[in-house]
Amino acid sequence: MTPSSVPSPETTATGAPRPGGAAPLAGRPVSRIGFGAMQLDRLRGDRPAAVALLRRAVELGVDHVDTAQFYGDGLVNGLIREAVRPEDDVLVATKVGATSDRGSLGLRLAQRPEELRKAVEENLAALGVDRLALVNLRRTDTGPGLRAEGDQVVGLDDQLAVMTALRDEGKIGAIGLSSVSLDVLRRAVRAGIACVQNAYSLVAREDEELLTLCVAEGIAWVPYFPLGGAFPGVPKATDEQAVLDAARSLGATPAQIALAWLLRHAPNVLLIPGTADAGHLEANLAAGAITFDDAALAALDAVPSRSAAVPLG
Repeated sequence: MTPSSVPSPETTATGAPRPGGAAPLAGRPVSRIGFGAMQLDRLRGDRPAAVALLRRAVELGVDHVDTAQFYGDGLVNGLIREAVRPEDDVLVATKVGATSDRGSLGLRLAQRPEELRKAVEENLAALGVDRLALVNLRRTDTGPGLRAEGDQVVGLDDQLAVMTALRDEGKIGAIGLSSVSLDVLRRAVRAGIACVQNAYSLVAREDEELLTLCVAEGIAWVPYFPLGGAFPGVPKATDEQAVLDAARSLGATPAQIALAWLLRHAPNVLLIPGTADAGHLEANLAAGAITFDDAALAALDAVPSRSAAVPLG
């Protein structure tokens, strides 16, 4: 990377303005709106379109891409390797703790220390790098999704031991956590945690105390399901009247309003909305330019958290 391409708070290494501005992640600035790559699997039949979408994201100022080897059973990591160039200086964050399963769920837990190490090695090989900038440990303490049983019930200390060992070996740059409780984060802080990925949105704010701890500790907050409504019967932020009113007033979509609220809610929030459509990508990134007046912000802040029970399948 040449000195002229070093990322700054204002622009990425490619010179693109940062959607939503910049915030720190794993020791460097990144754009506050990044890209979640999971939905690229929908373009499995059109690899050039998937690569073009990733290139377009980088052109528009994305320099934080979230992935996992189990996305598309390795397909997504291969697309990132093809599309993202070293000179783009994109922080690619991946995750471990689960693996692909050709059964009905398409995913199974892989929580044991040896499985975490294997997953890191698989991500390194698939992405074609010697070091993973950020690896999120996906646990099962909270949020929707699978719950650990049997030999998949693994203590936090055992997991952090292998993650910090991998960091000491230079295979991991920074460690994040996903689907964790407040107690687990409190215990993990001493290991040096770069970010937390939990389900969180305007209508699902049970983790507010956890978010507050992240702000205090300088830990990035990277919410998944940022619009809510990931499962049938679960409330959607885009259905809230305050969101609809703000969208109408500002000439934005309800989804843009819900994303913009997250950016406004806390300074350490980084978004990774995913899509397989170029127009939707541009709309997501445009949410970073939305500002609220005091009345609109107060109305959005007053929306109650409406989370409901979600499947654990």
